[in-house]
Parts: sequence; structure tokens; C-alpha cells
Amino acid sequence: MAKPTRGAERAAEARAWQRMLSGRRLDLLDPSPEDIDIADIAHGLARLARWNGQTIGDHAFSVAQHALVVEQIAAALQPETEQRWLLAALLHDAPEYVIGDLISPFKAAVGLDYRAFEARLLQTIHRRFGLPPALPETTTAHIKRADGIAAYYEATVLAGFSRGEAVRFFGEPGGLPPTLQRALEALTAQSPARAQHAFLERFDALVGK
Repeated sequence: MAKPTRGAERAAEARAWQRMLSGRRLDLLDPSPEDIDIADIAHGLARLARWNGQTIGDHAFSVAQHALVVEQIAAALQPETEQRWLLAALLHDAPEYVIGDLISPFKAAVGLDYRAFEARLLQTIHRRFGLPPALPETTTAHIKRADGIAAYYEATVLAGFSRGEAVRFFGEPGGLPPTLQRALEALTAQSPARAQHAFLERFDALVGK
């Protein structure tokens, strides 16, 4: 008989866990890498809307699709980036499969407890997939830059921001190859099934499956 995971053991103590479709029970107060599954992450992120769903198109623009865009931008900005750091870019918002995608103003209002919880869960996800809990500062800065560029294009193409507003909030989106820039200027939201498949396919490529 399989040994119960830590999340399963704590399930009887308190309802501080999330049951996943994989059957895992993720302890929210003390998350364990053994209770993290990439299929759960992909499923959740593909059904989680960016911009509180306030984007044009037949589908919400999902966090899974955003993660793919950020990883693509990170690779384009620094083509020599190691695959493990591109994996970190793909997973940069992975905690949101549990805690949801709060817009930045609300995160600021909630305060440090929320951010500490988010950071702890991301560290657990990193350990599950062979990344250091804390990324090098240069890698963190690189992912943040790619994230800001992605946000700029999502905001202007899908979420109704003017270019001036987007520059003020997310910075100038420079440094991209023209082909990628054109692709970002034509962003469209994918269906959850398509975004989930693409996320898992890219994950497998980055971990060498």
C-alpha cells in the first residue's frame, strides 16, 4: 500500500489543503514538493484568467498562456539562457494554480502575508522540479523584465490600455526580435484546452522528456 503523502496525512487534521484532480492534497500551510504535480498546475493555470477576465476575445487570456509568452520573451531577450532558467520563467506564476491570479493593486492591499505565502509555494514548486528555491538575482530580474514586456502587450492588445498607460505601468517593451514583436502585437486568447496542452508540451521540452 502506498504511503500517504504529507498533504494526505494532514487532511484529517484541518481543512487547510487543496484537493487536486491528480488525487494529491496540497497542504497550504506546509506545502511539500511531493504533493506538486505539473498536470495539476497546467490544468489550473489554463482555467485562470489574467486581468480579472477583462480581455477581448471568445476566451479569457489564461495564466498558462501568459507563462508561455513570458518564457518565449525570456528566451528571445537572452538566447544563451540555460533551459533550467527558462523553466523557472515558465513556472514564475505557478503558485496561482492554488491561490489565483490577484491583480497587482489587490496584492498590495492584502500585504506581506499573501506575498510570503506565494513565495513559499513557489519555492516548493521549484524544489519539485529541480530548481533552487531562490533563483539567482540576475535570473529573477530577467524573468521580471520578460514578465513586464508580456504585461505591456497583453494590456495594449487585449485589455484596453493605451500605450502610454502600459509604458507607465510596465515599462518600455524594447529589445525583442521583430518577428516576436509582431506575434505579440497579434495576441489572441486560446481555449483552456489548447493553453493547457501547450503549457505541458513546453514543460516537457524544457525538462527533456
